[in-house]
Amino acid sequence: MRNRYLDLLRFLAIIRVVVYHVTGLATLTLVFPAMSIMFALAGSLMAASLDRSGLPAVGRRLRRLLPSLWVVAVIFVPAMLLTGLAFTPRVLLWLFPIADPAANYWGALALSPIWYLRDYLWFVLASPVALWLFRRAPLPTLAAPYLLLVAIEVGLLTTTSAVLRDFGLYFGAWLLGFAHHDGLLRRLAGRVLAAVALLLAGVGATWIVTHPGPRGHDLNDIPLGNALWSAAFILVVIGRAPAAAAWVDRNRIFSRLVTMVNRRALTVYLWHMPFVVALTPLVGLVGWSPRDPWGLAIRVVLVFLLVGVVTLLVGWVEDVAARRRPELVPGGRPPRPATVPTGPSPRGTAAGAPAGIAGAGAPRPRAAEGDTVEITAR
Repeated sequence: MRNRYLDLLRFLAIIRVVVYHVTGLATLTLVFPAMSIMFALAGSLMAASLDRSGLPAVGRRLRRLLPSLWVVAVIFVPAMLLTGLAFTPRVLLWLFPIADPAANYWGALALSPIWYLRDYLWFVLASPVALWLFRRAPLPTLAAPYLLLVAIEVGLLTTTSAVLRDFGLYFGAWLLGFAHHDGLLRRLAGRVLAAVALLLAGVGATWIVTHPGPRGHDLNDIPLGNALWSAAFILVVIGRAPAAAAWVDRNRIFSRLVTMVNRRALTVYLWHMPFVVALTPLVGLVGWSPRDPWGLAIRVVLVFLLVGVVTLLVGWVEDVAARRRPELVPGGRPPRPATVPTGPSPRGTAAGAPAGIAGAGAPRPRAAEGDTVEITAR
């Protein structure tokens, strides 16, 4: 069964990302470090998939990741080629973005969230080995990305590789997802977890204050502060994650919204930035300043409306990629299981009695072809 608390975290992370890209409010990155939360949740799911399926889980994750990207590429790559992008081998990276794909002047901004898929792809590919190492040496494996980032930030390691830098920045969050899946965070004593979280938050906050970026204290400009602050946040909100959150489903509308955003998270993430870029010039045309509260609120609403339209049009690709029944609007009531017709009761057993009452030797009826069989989640 899905943990609705984790679904809620993913829902909040996606909403926060969109609102941040529209408003540019640096405070949002501190209040809720969404990208690290998303990587931590993805790491937990990846560990569960590897435990369940082994190495084929890597292929399944990539299958779920790439089709939504290809839909974006089918639309935007021809548009960029027609507006000045030269066709080079880097254009082919839109099929499998192990590095930043080629883009022209406007495409680089409108499609800037592709970096997340690039990092996600590398993290998935690294996960079988990383999980093996993590379970044999948890602390050294967990510390490795943060030490890598420290080495880059203080100049001990000079690199221009965005992938290597982001391994230091975000792979620690992915590994904390492993720790969540394995129950290591929950087994930590509360006082130990709180002390570690406070230490990381304190060091991270100190680095953030003393190393402001071009946008002030925006975490996206302060990698080491981002990584430490986010790690503390993950320990607090995921380290003691409840096994269930029934209250999320008490309001039918809110429950449906959480489900829809989770089922269409990749579509929302990939498509929101083009609309942010397209709507930005309207600020000047109608006389609003870039920070006008009313104008920002209208832009947030318009972006969500436009993303909602695109999600209706192409969001079903995520269902196909996950081998689910395609739905225009996900989150409806699940279909009721088909009822297997009840035949004559076995001799000596009352009609309608549970199968176990018939005795240990009584054969269990097999589901007929086409019947719905309920499978208990592991």
